[in-house]
Amino acid sequence: MTGTAFITHPSCLQHEMGPGHPECPDRLTAIADEMLASGLDAHVRRYEAPRATVEQIARVHDRGYVEAIEAASPASGLRYLDPDTALNPHSVTAAFHAAGAVVHAVDLVCGGGHDNAFCAVRPPGHHAESRRAMGFCIFNNVAVAAAHALAVHGLSRVAIVDFDVHHGNGTEEMFEDDERVLMVSTFQYPLYPYSGVDNPAPNMVNIPLSAGNGGAEFRDAVQKRWLPALDEHEPELILISAGFDAHRDDPLAGLAFVESDYAWVTRELMNVAARHAKGRIVSTLEGGYALSALGRSAAAHLRELVAH
Repeated sequence: MTGTAFITHPSCLQHEMGPGHPECPDRLTAIADEMLASGLDAHVRRYEAPRATVEQIARVHDRGYVEAIEAASPASGLRYLDPDTALNPHSVTAAFHAAGAVVHAVDLVCGGGHDNAFCAVRPPGHHAESRRAMGFCIFNNVAVAAAHALAVHGLSRVAIVDFDVHHGNGTEEMFEDDERVLMVSTFQYPLYPYSGVDNPAPNMVNIPLSAGNGGAEFRDAVQKRWLPALDEHEPELILISAGFDAHRDDPLAGLAFVESDYAWVTRELMNVAARHAKGRIVSTLEGGYALSALGRSAAAHLRELVAH
């Protein structure tokens, strides 16, 4: 079997952090609606995400933190982990399945069942640090995926690509100075979480962009900085923190990407994967809060994965 796996779980629609919160269930609905409207739905194979085990998550998170998150799950209402990040009664289940989605995706792609995979999950992950939830994130999904690939599938080099508008501070915290993992990222700076520019480790290629920057600046960063670093690293698997909040319509930031930029970078990453990783890519949803733009951008990304 080849092609693109699409992995999600019903609990990801049940995690809610209060009225008006931008990280809302409608984000997944917007992607699903655009997939149907564009005909993409017929070109992916759907899977329901399993629940990640504590052992899988504890490869990157402190085990005590994982247990504390489980214990914090409220019977009703909301329990805040930070001013932006809350749990409702379904949130912990959703977080375990979001992490389980990327683990399953790595198994499918590294096991030869699929060429690539997209995980339509929430809560997102790349801000979550080893002992801290923050920025809408509870468990660091892409980091869980990387650790699983290294520990279970015997890979020696993986790359994490993060084009979310916010810096993936949690992913950096978990893998800085781990020579097996290369992380390349672009992000708006200064912007939450106000990190990524001070003395990054040698395996971190962080490219800050300024408010107003769009596709030209993004493509320049990718061509001049990301691609040479990726080719030098020769990753056996590429993992993508696919945040679509650098889109010009997004309300939470100030970059000016459009759908064609996401399609372009996906093609470039697929070329890298073809050279070094047997085409293997696992992508997981991070940000993106303008619902129509999110749907269109995710579809543009998925269309390239499907087209391989």
